[in-house]
Amino acid sequence: MVKTDNQSQSGDEALAITALSFLASDAERLGRFLSVTGLGPETLRQAAARPGFLAAVLDYLASDETLLLAFAANAGLAPEAVADAHRRLVGGADRGGNA
Repeated sequence: MVKTDNQSQSGDEALAITALSFLASDAERLGRFLSVTGLGPETLRQAAARPGFLAAVLDYLASDETLLLAFAANAGLAPEAVADAHRRLVGGADRGGNA
């Protein structure tokens, strides 16, 4: 079976949500994520609803090799899967037209 763009995007979004859950599962990891992004616990849910947020989560993960490897091992994925999902999510945002 061939994945459609919607199926692929859904899978990429699910991966990003899993990554966010991974960050949130550890207070230190979550604290660093919030600090780097400028978000607070009270604004995280609101930010998560914005377009591009899930791609930004994957970008954050990919920017720290140790964190990326820990997430990939935890999720049973190759680290490259994160970069691939990020690329597709960013590409999917571009398909919507000019901003």
